[in-house]
Amino acid sequence: MADEPRIGVYVCHCGLNIASTVDVKRVVETIKKHPNVVVARDYVFMCSTPGQDMIREDIKKYNLNRVIVAACSPSMHEPTFRGVLDSAGLNKYLLEIANIREHCSWVHDDKEEATRKAIELVRMAVYKASLLEPVEEPVLDVSQSILILGGGVAGMRSALEASRAGFHAYIVEKSPTLGGMASRIGWVERNKRGGEIVRKIINSIKNDSRITIFTNARLIELSGYPGNFTAKIRVYPRYVNENCTLCRKCVEVCPVEKENEFEFG
Repeated sequence: MADEPRIGVYVCHCGLNIASTVDVKRVVETIKKHPNVVVARDYVFMCSTPGQDMIREDIKKYNLNRVIVAACSPSMHEPTFRGVLDSAGLNKYLLEIANIREHCSWVHDDKEEATRKAIELVRMAVYKASLLEPVEEPVLDVSQSILILGGGVAGMRSALEASRAGFHAYIVEKSPTLGGMASRIGWVERNKRGGEIVRKIINSIKNDSRITIFTNARLIELSGYPGNFTAKIRVYPRYVNENCTLCRKCVEVCPVEKENEFEFG
């Protein structure tokens, strides 16, 4: 980058999680002499509100353009400290985390060795931070539609809820009919069969303009990324043609017989 790195280093005690094994003060005193380090501080809980305020104020006071937090795992508090940078007007990706808890204090007993290792971990973070560049997150259009695989009760209810939320739902069911196993169940409730419950849900779907159904279909290709997927669906023949009236004349002349899949043969 064109601008000279101005790095702030913040070492956390994490109560006694770090401080009981690492000489935190020594880490700070050593690292503040490093080139490009403008300020180095320690605090008992850097993730606390006072700790976050300390970083935020220093960014503005010292015109910091990189921040290093030596604390716990990035998976624990990296989003927290990125939020601190963002709220201080600094690109949140100009943050580097040095994990001196899981990678240092928790795996060592010798305080001298642990302290030396912590210094080296922070020193490496300083070198890495000097090379960081801001990253801008693009804003993308998101498709207002949902693909649901499976036309059983769960799939159909998901489609109805998606429609109520304003999304267009596409159901892809591999069998020729909706309902799945639930449609084959006998009595589910008093005076209600599985088929009756399924039929009621299907009628709701048929009357919903935001739900499209593909039966006897397979998802054969999916590409893209979250919010903008492209799906290729193969629909297998279901009738003699799409205008079938269930007159059954085709059955009379068809020379092939197949087992009834719905009734398990």
